Order: sequence, then structure tokens, then C-alpha cells
Amino acid sequence: MNKKTSVLSAMPLVLSMTLALPGHAEDALPVAGSGKDAGNNKILDEVSVTATREARTTREVPQAIAVVGKDKIEKKRMFNLKEALEGIPGVQADSKNGGSDVRLFIRGAGVKAVYGIREIMVLRDGVPVTDPDSLTRLDFIDMQDIERVEVSKGPGNIYSTGSFGGAIQIISKSVFDTSGNVARIGVGEQGAKNLHLRYAGMANESNALAITTSFRKQDNPWRVRNVSDSKQLGFKHGLLLDGGATLESELTYANSKMQLPGGMDLAGFTSFLATGTQTTQAGIWKNSKRDSRVWSFNSKYEKEIGDWTFKPRVYANWWKHYHPVTGLINDTVNWTQTIGTDIEGQNKHSLAGMSGSLVAGVTLRQVGNSDSRQYQYRDVAKAGTRIIATLSDVEGALASQQSYTDTVKGIFMQESLRPTERWLVDAGMRYDQSSFSMTTNEISKFNYATATYAAGAGVFQTNKSYNLPSSKLGVTYKATESVNVYATIGRSNQLPANAEITANPNLTVATSTNYEIGMKARTDDWFGNIAVYNNKLNNEIVSVNTGGTQSFVNAGKTSKQGLELDGGYRVVKNVEVGGQFNYSNYHYTSFSEPVGATNAVRDGNQLPFIPKDRYGVYVDYKHPSGISARVQSNFSGEYYVDNANSQMYGGYRGVVSASLAYETGPHLFNLSAENLTNKYYAMEVSKTTTGTVTYSAASPRVIMASYSLKL
Repeated sequence: MNKKTSVLSAMPLVLSMTLALPGHAEDALPVAGSGKDAGNNKILDEVSVTATREARTTREVPQAIAVVGKDKIEKKRMFNLKEALEGIPGVQADSKNGGSDVRLFIRGAGVKAVYGIREIMVLRDGVPVTDPDSLTRLDFIDMQDIERVEVSKGPGNIYSTGSFGGAIQIISKSVFDTSGNVARIGVGEQGAKNLHLRYAGMANESNALAITTSFRKQDNPWRVRNVSDSKQLGFKHGLLLDGGATLESELTYANSKMQLPGGMDLAGFTSFLATGTQTTQAGIWKNSKRDSRVWSFNSKYEKEIGDWTFKPRVYANWWKHYHPVTGLINDTVNWTQTIGTDIEGQNKHSLAGMSGSLVAGVTLRQVGNSDSRQYQYRDVAKAGTRIIATLSDVEGALASQQSYTDTVKGIFMQESLRPTERWLVDAGMRYDQSSFSMTTNEISKFNYATATYAAGAGVFQTNKSYNLPSSKLGVTYKATESVNVYATIGRSNQLPANAEITANPNLTVATSTNYEIGMKARTDDWFGNIAVYNNKLNNEIVSVNTGGTQSFVNAGKTSKQGLELDGGYRVVKNVEVGGQFNYSNYHYTSFSEPVGATNAVRDGNQLPFIPKDRYGVYVDYKHPSGISARVQSNFSGEYYVDNANSQMYGGYRGVVSASLAYETGPHLFNLSAENLTNKYYAMEVSKTTTGTVTYSAASPRVIMASYSLKL
């Protein structure tokens, strides 16, 4: 048994020994719901815990941050994270099937992801959802059990390990919160169905219990192979201990089945624009999907001792999946196991007459699998010896076997000081070391040049270790009672994902340095945010697609400049109007892209898939009688579809989401719509270096009616 395997095997013992240790209580933070006070309808500031690891209003955070509150979430279908993130400048999110396959960018980070979310740290109640290699899967998160969502943009976040895009914190309903007890049923277009039950209560003076169960399905008959369904069950336990300490634990299970439809060529996309139906798929791999089962556990404790608050937590998850992709079928025969701990302390103090707060802690996390396999596709169509299409997702001959471990060890700390009542200074850092070890027996592989399976490389070992320093310095100044201004410098490294290392073992970490200034205004009747940033990247990891096979290389230098605006105004007592806008000028300063046997210079070219301008407007109505409504219209400019900047796609105009709700007593009736005007457009268009263009369709209209009974 090697050293890394023994560490993984010993972690369950660490887990069992630390179950009695305390964890975070941030889940129970009171927030302002949608940002409005129900009694006087004033616009209020939200509370964030993601940017600084301590509760703070968003206006006091020296960086761009957005908080999506309870009221907005309750009026959404919440089939996936995309619906919560709508209308946040600098954030692009979309889904192929309304399931958990969200394609997510924050200021361009994550653009190279083929599946899942890359370069962005995602957490749930402070527990990392993102793997140590920066890949995030959302299939085990119950989107119906969400109190709020926080988005912190840019590098240097104290939560983020090896991810420079920022952090997203999904905060679930606390076990001690009985106001979230609900039974919900919903049905809608495209075969959409939703069932959800959540009930929490105190078993006695010290023990709280909660159970949640959810079922979501969307048939998506407008496109071939596009069904998504998810079944989830969760149990929470809360314990009130002597001295004001709390211990919260949670166990969840998820069973997710999700077909991943392929794109279209120009003829197929033209047909889709005319009919709203996709009947064909371009390319060979027509049977992609991801079926997964996930068990997840976490326990967290919190206790105040003098000026210190201690917040250790432990967590673990085990998952299996069946995942046909390009060329091969992934099948985790054994459970992939992730176990970790995050031991944190906070200290309130004074320094040279200034009030201060210190947050510090350590992180240890490891993921591993002793038998992860890849298979050939069994059922294929051929032209001669060339494979031209898959006919099913059934496994054929064994192609490879892998065992691997991926370990992260880190420390973090942040000091916050108030020199005066108007000034607030944050200085934070974290230092992580990521070690990756994989043994592969490659029996066969798919040869893209001949479109056949060929002999593999046999047994080989991959070992990589990366040091990942991250830091941030931010200053907030209270200019007036309503307006804060800030400036921040953040720097962090981006870790290559395991699959990227396998494709290109010579990859190095990318470095992002971000300079940002901004303003945040809050009054009773209006709010506004402005952020201007200049982000310099060295060795950014970009994807290269040479006619069907995707690889990854380090670009030399990339420059990202942007402007983000959002705001809202209460025009009359019950009506708020607002919108958001972001301008993005992202280009390669120096980058040579492999094209066949040569390198093509891309210096000065714009990054693909990122439009220079995106904007939206909304109207929000809320009446004391219980009637509320919201309409949001989104616009996206054109963007280049490849690194060569050889072709552009025109984006979309006026894609509308809307909700209409009536709440009376414990009853909530809600009608929600995504793409209300039923526009047909592409959520993404891409082009390979050999000239093949692929269109991925966005979903047509989905209107859903739901009824919720508060228990």
C-alpha cells in the first residue's frame, strides 16, 4: 500500500474521531429575503459570509459580490443553479436539459469546461462541492433546499483552493429553522415535474431534526436524448450544547439520471430555428449521459470561548457514475471517496486601538478511487473501418483501468481591521499544496485520425504536485451614509484538472492577478453597484479542439478588462425596476495555438464564447395582499466561436423569464416561466481548428405551475 492510499484509508478514522467537534452556524444567519423588508417594503442590504468567512453586509465587502435571497428563490422553479444566478453581471449560466449540467462562467473563468464547472469554487454550507482538481458536479445538491446563494467574483477568495474564478456558496435551510417547512408540487411544459417535502422541528429542548426529499424531472421532448431526473433524500440533526455551542450533522443521498444531448451542424440548427425541435445530432458520440449515485455527510460544530469562536467541520462523500463521453464510457466500479476537514477559528480583538477580526484555519481534503474504468462503445456504425456513430451507450471491451488519489493540504487566514468608523481593511491569504497520483493501464484508446480504437500505451504512472498561494488586500471606505467605495488586489493560481493533466502532463498552474475598484450604494428606495477590473493572467489553461479531440495548453498571457453595473429603484411603493450590464474585453496578449503540425499565433485575439456586452432589465411587483410578480429580460451580444476569431455568433435578444405568485396564509401559488416568449437560439456555438462548427440549442419555453403549503 502506497503512502497516499494509506492516507485515504485512514481518513474515516479521523472522521469518526472528530464527529463531536463543532461547526459553522452561518446557515442560520438572518437575511433580508429578497432585499426588501416585508413590513415597509424598503430595499435592504443582504448579508454575506462567502467573501470574508464572517457575516458582513455586501456593501462592506471590498469586491464584487451578489447575494440571491430567499424570496427570489421561492418564486423560481429551482431545477438548477442557473435559475438562481440570472441577472448577475459577469456571470453566464446555462443548461442543456434543465438538470444539474450547468455551464457556468464568472468573468470568463470556466469557459474551457466540457462538462461540469471548472475554475470556480462551489460550496454548500461551507463544505466544498468542488473536487481538489477544481471540477464541480452539482448532481447531489438539492436545489429545492436552498435559503440563499452567494457569488463572490475574482481571485484571492479565502474559500477557494486552486480556483481563480471566484466562489459560489449555496446555503441550505438550517435544521433549527422551522419557517422553511413546506410541501410543494409542480407540473409544467416539456414534461417538467417537481415534488418536494421539507419538515424540521425540535424533538426536545436540545435536539432538532429535519428531513427533506425531492423529485425533479424534465422530459424535454423538443430534443432527442435529453431527459433529466433527480431523486434526493436528506436528514439533518442539530444539537444545542452547554455554553451556547451547536453541533449540526447532515446525511444525504442522491440518484441522478441525466442525458447529455449532442450539438447540431448548420443544417440541424437551421431546422431547429424553424421548428423549435432538434431531431439530429452532429458528430459521432450520440449517446452521452451521466447517471450517478451520491452519498454525502458533513458535521460542523461552533462554540464561543472568550473572544474566540471555534468552527471545525468534517465532511465526506461517496459517488459512482456511468458517464459515456467522447470516445469512451467512464464507469466508476468502486465508490469514489472524498473526505476532508476544515478547522477554523475566529478571534475578535483590537490592534493599536483598531477593532479587528482574525479568521484562520487549516484544510485537509482527499479524493480517490481504486478502480475507475473506461470502456469502448459496444454498438457503433461504421463506414469501412471508421466509426461514424454510436448506436447505444452499452459498454464494450475494457479500454483502461485507473487508480488515483488527489490530496489538498492548506492553511488560510484573514485579518480585518477598522482604523476608523469609515475605513475597513481586509488582508487575507491561503496557501495550499495539491498532490495528484494516478496509475493507468491503458489497453486501448480512440484514434481520432483513423476514427477507430487502437492499442493503448499500457501501464504508466502520473505524479504531479502543485503549490497554490493565494492572497487578497481590500479596502472599503464609507463615503456617505448611503455609499461605500472600495479597492482590491487579488491573486491566485488555477490548478489543472485531472483530465487536463492526463491529456497534457506538461501543464503548469495558471496565475491570475486582479485589480478592482468599485462603488456600492444602498438607500431605502434604491441600490446600485459598480465594479471595474483589470485581470492579468499568465499561463491560462485553454482548450484546443483539433477536429474532435480536445486537449489543453497553457496560453502565454491573457488580459481581461471589464465593467459591471447593476441596480434597482423603487418607483412606487410596490414596484421596483432595475437591471444589469457588463462589458468584457478579454483577449490573448500572447498565445500560440497548435493547429495540426504547426502553431498559429493568436496574439490580440478575443477569447471565444465571451460576448463583449451582456445586459438585462427587470420589473418587480409586490403587493401587501400577497400578489407578487417579476419579469426579467436578458440580452447577450455576439462572440467569437474559436481562438482564431474566424467566425462570430450573434448571441440573443430579449430572452424573458417571469413569475406570478399569490401567497395567502400558508398557501403559495406560483406560475413561473423560462424563455417566456419562446425564442429559439443557441446557448453555445463552437468551431474546431479543422473548421467544424457545432451549435448547442438553448431550451424553448418552459412554463410551470406549482403549489406550496407551508407546514
